[in-house]
Amino acid sequence: MGRYLCVAILASVFTSGCAFSDDVSEHRSLASFKGESACYDRKTEPYTAVVDTHLHYRPFDGRAIPFNEMNDYLSRTTVRFANVYGIGQMLPSNSSCSNYLKCPGTPVAPTTRNDFVNAANMIEHKPEGLHLTLSMTFTDLSNPEPTVALMEFYDKEYPGLFHWMGEVNLVKQAQFFNRHQAATPKDITKWEGFMAQLRLRNDPITIHSDLGNDDDPTMYLPLMERALALYPDNKIVWAHMGMSHELTTMKATQHIGIMSRLLDAYPNLMIDISWRILDDYYFSKRGNQDLYVAFMNDYSERILPGSDFVAFRGNNFHVYQQELNATSRIHQFLDDNAFRNIALGQNYFDLLKLDYQAPQICP
Repeated sequence: MGRYLCVAILASVFTSGCAFSDDVSEHRSLASFKGESACYDRKTEPYTAVVDTHLHYRPFDGRAIPFNEMNDYLSRTTVRFANVYGIGQMLPSNSSCSNYLKCPGTPVAPTTRNDFVNAANMIEHKPEGLHLTLSMTFTDLSNPEPTVALMEFYDKEYPGLFHWMGEVNLVKQAQFFNRHQAATPKDITKWEGFMAQLRLRNDPITIHSDLGNDDDPTMYLPLMERALALYPDNKIVWAHMGMSHELTTMKATQHIGIMSRLLDAYPNLMIDISWRILDDYYFSKRGNQDLYVAFMNDYSERILPGSDFVAFRGNNFHVYQQELNATSRIHQFLDDNAFRNIALGQNYFDLLKLDYQAPQICP
Protein backbone atom coordinates (compact mmCIF):
# COMPACT_ATOMS: atom_id res chain seq x y z
CA MET A 1 0.00 0.00 0.00
CA GLY A 2 3.02 2.32 0.39
CA ARG A 3 2.27 5.64 2.00
CA TYR A 4 -1.04 6.23 0.21
CA LEU A 5 -4.07 6.65 2.42
CA CYS A 6 -6.01 4.19 0.35
CA VAL A 7 -9.73 4.60 0.51
CA ALA A 8 -10.00 1.18 -1.08
CA ILE A 9 -9.49 -0.28 2.40
CA LEU A 10 -12.88 1.17 3.26
CA ALA A 11 -14.51 -0.09 0.09
CA SER A 12 -17.68 -0.96 1.95
CA VAL A 13 -18.12 2.73 2.74
CA PHE A 14 -16.37 4.65 -0.05
CA THR A 15 -15.51 4.13 -3.67
CA SER A 16 -12.00 2.92 -4.43
CA GLY A 17 -9.25 5.48 -4.81
CA CYS A 18 -6.53 7.15 -2.81
CA ALA A 19 -6.02 10.44 -1.09
CA PHE A 20 -2.51 11.81 -1.45
CA SER A 21 0.48 11.06 0.70
CA ASP A 22 3.30 13.49 1.38
CA ASP A 23 5.91 11.52 -0.58
CA VAL A 24 6.83 13.52 -3.68
CA SER A 25 8.06 10.44 -5.53
CA GLU A 26 4.57 8.96 -5.56
CA HIS A 27 3.02 11.75 -7.62
CA ARG A 28 3.20 12.79 -11.26
CA SER A 29 5.72 15.42 -12.30
CA LEU A 30 4.97 18.69 -14.05
CA ALA A 31 6.70 17.33 -17.15
CA SER A 32 4.27 14.41 -17.29
CA PHE A 33 1.51 16.85 -18.30
CA LYS A 34 3.37 17.74 -21.49
CA GLY A 35 2.13 15.70 -24.42
CA GLU A 36 1.05 12.09 -24.12
CA SER A 37 1.62 10.38 -20.78
CA ALA A 38 0.66 7.16 -19.08
CA CYS A 39 -3.05 6.83 -18.47
CA TYR A 40 -4.36 7.75 -15.04
CA ASP A 41 -5.38 4.76 -12.95
CA ARG A 42 -8.13 5.98 -10.64
CA LYS A 43 -7.99 2.79 -8.59
CA THR A 44 -4.42 3.37 -7.46
CA GLU A 45 -3.69 7.08 -8.06
CA PRO A 46 -5.01 9.92 -5.87
CA TYR A 47 -8.33 11.67 -6.40
CA THR A 48 -6.93 14.98 -5.17
CA ALA A 49 -6.59 17.75 -7.75
CA VAL A 50 -3.42 18.44 -9.74
CA VAL A 51 -4.40 22.11 -9.98
CA ASP A 52 -5.26 24.50 -7.15
CA THR A 53 -6.97 27.42 -8.85
CA HIS A 54 -7.84 29.19 -5.59
CA LEU A 55 -4.81 29.48 -3.33
CA HIS A 56 -3.95 32.54 -1.24
CA TYR A 57 -0.19 32.83 -0.91
CA ARG A 58 -0.61 35.92 1.23
CA PRO A 59 -2.85 36.42 4.31
CA PHE A 60 -4.84 39.40 5.55
CA ASP A 61 -2.12 40.68 7.87
CA GLY A 62 0.96 40.07 5.69
CA ARG A 63 2.60 37.52 8.02
CA ALA A 64 2.75 34.71 5.52
CA ILE A 65 4.16 31.23 5.14
CA PRO A 66 7.39 31.83 3.16
CA PHE A 67 6.93 31.52 -0.61
CA ASN A 68 9.35 28.61 -1.00
CA GLU A 69 7.74 26.75 1.89
CA MET A 70 4.29 27.14 0.34
CA ASN A 71 5.63 25.79 -2.94
CA ASP A 72 7.08 22.85 -1.06
CA TYR A 73 3.61 22.10 0.29
CA LEU A 74 2.34 21.79 -3.28
CA SER A 75 5.24 19.59 -4.32
CA ARG A 76 4.47 17.19 -1.48
CA THR A 77 0.92 16.73 -2.78
CA THR A 78 -0.57 16.06 -6.20
CA VAL A 79 -0.72 19.77 -7.06
CA ARG A 80 1.54 20.86 -9.93
CA PHE A 81 -0.40 23.94 -11.11
CA ALA A 82 -1.68 26.79 -8.96
CA ASN A 83 -3.02 30.31 -9.06
CA VAL A 84 -0.96 32.63 -6.88
CA TYR A 85 -3.60 34.81 -5.25
CA GLY A 86 -2.74 37.43 -2.72
CA ILE A 87 -5.59 38.69 -0.66
CA GLY A 88 -6.54 42.07 -2.00
CA GLN A 89 -8.35 43.20 1.12
CA MET A 90 -5.82 43.58 3.91
CA LEU A 91 -5.84 44.73 7.50
CA PRO A 92 -4.01 47.98 8.25
CA SER A 93 -0.24 47.52 8.35
CA ASN A 94 -0.12 48.95 11.88
CA SER A 95 -2.89 46.68 13.19
CA SER A 96 -2.20 43.89 15.68
CA CYS A 97 -5.23 41.98 14.38
CA SER A 98 -4.54 38.81 12.39
CA ASN A 99 -8.14 37.62 11.93
CA TYR A 100 -10.61 40.26 10.82
CA LEU A 101 -13.52 38.18 12.13
CA LYS A 102 -12.22 38.78 15.65
CA CYS A 103 -11.70 42.50 15.06
CA PRO A 104 -15.06 44.07 14.15
CA GLY A 105 -14.63 47.68 13.20
CA THR A 106 -11.09 47.22 11.92
CA PRO A 107 -11.14 48.04 8.20
CA VAL A 108 -10.22 45.43 5.62
CA ALA A 109 -9.41 47.54 2.59
CA PRO A 110 -8.28 46.80 -0.97
CA THR A 111 -4.55 47.23 -1.53
CA THR A 112 -1.75 46.29 -3.93
CA ARG A 113 0.64 45.17 -1.16
CA ASN A 114 0.15 41.42 -1.43
CA ASP A 115 0.33 41.40 -5.23
CA PHE A 116 3.71 43.13 -5.23
CA VAL A 117 5.13 40.69 -2.69
CA ASN A 118 3.90 37.75 -4.75
CA ALA A 119 5.41 39.21 -7.94
CA ALA A 120 8.78 39.83 -6.29
CA ASN A 121 8.78 36.29 -4.89
CA MET A 122 7.92 34.83 -8.31
CA ILE A 123 10.94 36.54 -9.85
CA GLU A 124 13.35 35.77 -7.05
CA HIS A 125 12.19 32.26 -6.21
CA LYS A 126 10.66 30.83 -9.38
CA PRO A 127 10.02 27.20 -8.47
CA GLU A 128 11.03 24.15 -10.42
CA GLY A 129 8.47 21.45 -11.01
CA LEU A 130 5.46 23.76 -10.57
CA HIS A 131 3.50 26.00 -12.94
CA LEU A 132 2.25 29.11 -11.12
CA THR A 133 -0.13 31.74 -12.50
CA LEU A 134 0.09 35.15 -10.84
CA SER A 135 -3.16 36.99 -10.16
CA MET A 136 -4.06 40.64 -9.49
CA THR A 137 -6.15 40.82 -6.33
CA PHE A 138 -6.16 44.57 -5.61
CA THR A 139 -9.35 45.59 -7.40
CA ASP A 140 -12.09 47.35 -5.41
CA LEU A 141 -15.27 46.45 -7.28
CA SER A 142 -17.21 49.21 -5.50
CA ASN A 143 -14.62 51.81 -6.55
CA PRO A 144 -13.36 50.51 -9.92
CA GLU A 145 -12.11 53.74 -11.50
CA PRO A 146 -8.40 53.35 -10.55
CA THR A 147 -8.20 49.74 -11.75
CA VAL A 148 -7.03 50.27 -15.34
CA ALA A 149 -4.25 52.65 -14.30
CA LEU A 150 -3.07 50.15 -11.68
CA MET A 151 -3.13 47.33 -14.23
CA GLU A 152 -0.89 49.44 -16.45
CA PHE A 153 1.41 50.08 -13.51
CA TYR A 154 1.61 46.33 -12.85
CA ASP A 155 2.52 45.80 -16.52
CA LYS A 156 5.27 48.38 -16.28
CA GLU A 157 6.78 46.96 -13.08
CA TYR A 158 6.22 43.27 -13.86
CA PRO A 159 5.67 42.90 -17.63
CA GLY A 160 4.00 39.68 -18.69
CA LEU A 161 3.78 38.29 -15.17
CA PHE A 162 0.06 38.63 -14.28
CA HIS A 163 -2.47 36.50 -16.17
CA TRP A 164 -5.52 36.44 -13.88
CA MET A 165 -7.56 38.81 -11.73
CA GLY A 166 -9.08 37.85 -8.39
CA GLU A 167 -10.28 36.75 -6.04
CA VAL A 168 -12.10 40.09 -5.83
CA ASN A 169 -15.21 40.81 -3.78
CA LEU A 170 -18.54 41.78 -5.28
CA VAL A 171 -20.26 41.04 -1.99
CA LYS A 172 -18.71 39.26 0.99
CA GLN A 173 -20.92 39.32 4.05
CA ALA A 174 -18.15 38.07 6.33
CA GLN A 175 -16.45 41.47 5.96
CA PHE A 176 -19.49 43.65 6.54
CA PHE A 177 -18.30 44.33 10.10
CA ASN A 178 -14.93 45.43 8.71
CA ARG A 179 -16.30 48.26 6.55
CA HIS A 180 -16.71 46.24 3.36
CA GLN A 181 -19.71 47.29 1.29
CA ALA A 182 -21.21 45.32 -1.56
CA ALA A 183 -20.76 46.84 -4.99
CA THR A 184 -23.97 48.41 -6.24
CA PRO A 185 -25.60 47.86 -9.64
CA LYS A 186 -24.30 51.30 -10.61
CA ASP A 187 -20.77 50.32 -9.53
CA ILE A 188 -20.94 47.26 -11.78
CA THR A 189 -21.61 49.44 -14.83
CA LYS A 190 -18.29 51.19 -14.12
CA TRP A 191 -16.27 47.97 -14.54
CA GLU A 192 -16.23 48.35 -18.31
CA GLY A 193 -12.69 49.75 -18.49
CA PHE A 194 -10.90 46.95 -16.68
CA MET A 195 -13.21 44.25 -17.99
CA ALA A 196 -12.31 45.39 -21.53
CA GLN A 197 -8.64 45.13 -20.61
CA LEU A 198 -9.17 41.60 -19.31
CA ARG A 199 -10.90 40.65 -22.56
CA LEU A 200 -7.98 41.99 -24.58
CA ARG A 201 -5.57 39.96 -22.47
CA ASN A 202 -7.89 36.93 -22.52
CA ASP A 203 -7.48 36.77 -18.74
CA PRO A 204 -10.09 35.33 -16.34
CA ILE A 205 -11.46 37.10 -13.27
CA THR A 206 -12.54 35.26 -10.13
CA ILE A 207 -15.37 37.00 -8.27
CA HIS A 208 -16.48 36.29 -4.73
CA SER A 209 -20.20 37.02 -4.69
CA ASP A 210 -22.34 35.58 -1.92
CA LEU A 211 -25.69 34.26 -3.09
CA GLY A 212 -27.35 35.33 0.15
CA ASN A 213 -27.81 34.05 3.69
CA ASP A 214 -29.98 31.62 5.59
CA ASP A 215 -32.71 34.25 6.05
CA ASP A 216 -32.73 35.17 2.35
CA PRO A 217 -30.77 32.64 0.25
CA THR A 218 -30.83 34.67 -2.99
CA MET A 219 -30.58 38.16 -1.52
CA TYR A 220 -27.47 39.10 -3.52
CA LEU A 221 -28.01 36.96 -6.61
CA PRO A 222 -29.15 39.97 -8.70
CA LEU A 223 -25.67 41.52 -8.34
CA MET A 224 -23.94 38.55 -9.96
CA GLU A 225 -26.67 38.32 -12.58
CA ARG A 226 -26.07 41.97 -13.48
CA ALA A 227 -22.33 41.43 -13.80
CA LEU A 228 -22.89 38.46 -16.09
CA ALA A 229 -25.43 40.32 -18.21
CA LEU A 230 -23.15 43.34 -18.66
CA TYR A 231 -19.95 41.38 -19.35
CA PRO A 232 -20.95 38.13 -21.05
CA ASP A 233 -17.73 37.99 -23.09
CA ASN A 234 -15.45 38.02 -20.06
CA LYS A 235 -14.12 34.82 -18.56
CA ILE A 236 -15.78 35.05 -15.15
CA VAL A 237 -15.16 32.45 -12.45
CA TRP A 238 -17.71 32.46 -9.63
CA ALA A 239 -15.87 31.54 -6.45
CA HIS A 240 -17.23 28.88 -4.08
CA MET A 241 -20.39 28.40 -6.20
CA GLY A 242 -21.65 31.53 -4.43
CA MET A 243 -21.68 29.91 -1.00
CA SER A 244 -20.43 31.19 2.37
CA HIS A 245 -20.68 30.58 6.10
CA GLU A 246 -23.74 32.83 6.07
CA LEU A 247 -25.60 30.40 3.79
CA THR A 248 -25.42 26.79 4.95
CA THR A 249 -29.04 25.59 4.70
CA MET A 250 -29.99 26.19 1.08
CA LYS A 251 -31.64 23.24 -0.64
CA ALA A 252 -29.29 21.51 -3.06
CA THR A 253 -31.94 21.48 -5.76
CA GLN A 254 -32.35 25.26 -5.54
CA HIS A 255 -28.59 25.84 -5.54
CA ILE A 256 -27.98 23.52 -8.49
CA GLY A 257 -30.92 25.07 -10.34
CA ILE A 258 -29.39 28.55 -10.08
CA MET A 259 -25.95 27.37 -11.14
CA SER A 260 -27.35 25.40 -14.09
CA ARG A 261 -29.50 28.27 -15.30
CA LEU A 262 -26.62 30.74 -15.32
CA LEU A 263 -24.12 28.33 -16.84
CA ASP A 264 -26.61 27.68 -19.65
CA ALA A 265 -27.19 31.39 -20.19
CA TYR A 266 -23.53 32.51 -20.09
CA PRO A 267 -21.06 30.27 -21.95
CA ASN A 268 -18.01 32.11 -20.56
CA LEU A 269 -19.04 31.62 -16.94
CA MET A 270 -17.18 29.03 -14.86
CA ILE A 271 -17.53 28.13 -11.20
CA ASP A 272 -14.93 27.06 -8.71
CA ILE A 273 -15.63 24.47 -6.04
CA SER A 274 -13.01 25.81 -3.63
CA TRP A 275 -13.47 26.20 0.14
CA ARG A 276 -14.39 23.27 2.29
CA ILE A 277 -17.74 24.78 3.30
CA LEU A 278 -19.09 23.29 0.09
CA ASP A 279 -18.23 19.77 1.20
CA ASP A 280 -18.99 20.34 4.86
CA TYR A 281 -22.47 21.82 4.33
CA TYR A 282 -23.56 20.69 0.87
CA PHE A 283 -21.69 17.97 -1.02
CA SER A 284 -21.46 15.54 1.90
CA LYS A 285 -24.88 16.25 3.34
CA ARG A 286 -27.22 13.25 3.24
CA GLY A 287 -29.12 13.11 -0.01
CA ASN A 288 -27.03 15.82 -1.68
CA GLN A 289 -23.99 13.99 -2.98
CA ASP A 290 -25.64 12.26 -5.92
CA LEU A 291 -27.27 15.54 -6.97
CA TYR A 292 -23.99 17.45 -7.00
CA VAL A 293 -22.10 14.62 -8.70
CA ALA A 294 -24.71 14.53 -11.48
CA PHE A 295 -24.44 18.32 -11.82
CA MET A 296 -20.65 18.19 -12.07
CA ASN A 297 -20.76 15.38 -14.60
CA ASP A 298 -23.21 17.39 -16.73
CA TYR A 299 -21.20 20.63 -16.50
CA SER A 300 -17.76 19.09 -16.25
CA GLU A 301 -16.13 21.59 -18.63
CA ARG A 302 -17.25 24.57 -16.53
CA ILE A 303 -15.81 23.71 -13.11
CA LEU A 304 -12.43 24.47 -11.49
CA PRO A 305 -11.04 22.92 -8.29
CA GLY A 306 -9.32 24.80 -5.47
CA SER A 307 -8.47 24.62 -1.79
CA ASP A 308 -9.01 28.27 -0.71
CA PHE A 309 -6.08 27.75 1.66
CA VAL A 310 -4.74 30.98 3.16
CA ALA A 311 -1.01 31.00 3.88
CA PHE A 312 -1.16 32.45 7.38
CA ARG A 313 2.14 32.01 9.17
CA GLY A 314 0.32 29.89 11.79
CA ASN A 315 -0.87 27.35 9.21
CA ASN A 316 1.29 24.43 8.07
CA PHE A 317 1.52 21.61 5.55
CA HIS A 318 -0.95 19.39 7.38
CA VAL A 319 -3.59 22.12 7.29
CA TYR A 320 -3.07 22.50 3.54
CA GLN A 321 -3.23 18.72 3.17
CA GLN A 322 -6.54 18.61 5.04
CA GLU A 323 -8.04 21.43 2.96
CA LEU A 324 -6.97 19.83 -0.30
CA ASN A 325 -8.39 16.49 0.78
CA ALA A 326 -11.69 18.04 1.87
CA THR A 327 -12.18 20.09 -1.30
CA SER A 328 -11.18 17.12 -3.48
CA ARG A 329 -13.30 14.49 -1.74
CA ILE A 330 -16.15 14.67 -4.25
CA HIS A 331 -13.76 14.05 -7.17
CA GLN A 332 -13.69 10.32 -6.43
CA PHE A 333 -17.38 10.01 -7.33
CA LEU A 334 -17.21 11.83 -10.68
CA ASP A 335 -17.32 10.01 -13.98
CA ASP A 336 -14.05 9.68 -15.90
CA ASN A 337 -14.70 12.62 -18.20
CA ALA A 338 -15.51 14.98 -15.32
CA PHE A 339 -12.56 13.71 -13.29
CA ARG A 340 -10.18 14.45 -16.15
CA ASN A 341 -11.63 17.90 -16.80
CA ILE A 342 -11.77 18.99 -13.17
CA ALA A 343 -9.35 17.05 -10.95
CA LEU A 344 -6.70 16.46 -13.63
CA GLY A 345 -6.79 20.06 -14.78
CA GLN A 346 -7.96 19.99 -18.39
CA ASN A 347 -10.41 22.84 -17.80
CA TYR A 348 -7.63 24.98 -16.35
CA PHE A 349 -5.29 24.26 -19.23
CA ASP A 350 -8.00 25.12 -21.76
CA LEU A 351 -9.04 28.30 -19.92
CA LEU A 352 -5.49 29.68 -19.91
CA LYS A 353 -4.55 28.06 -23.23
CA LEU A 354 -1.58 26.36 -21.58
CA ASP A 355 0.59 23.88 -23.44
CA TYR A 356 -0.32 21.07 -21.06
CA GLN A 357 -2.85 18.30 -21.15
CA ALA A 358 -4.45 16.00 -18.63
CA PRO A 359 -3.73 12.29 -18.96
CA GLN A 360 -6.43 10.01 -20.28
CA ILE A 361 -8.20 7.77 -17.77
CA CYS A 362 -7.17 4.12 -17.86
CA PRO A 363 -9.92 1.75 -19.04
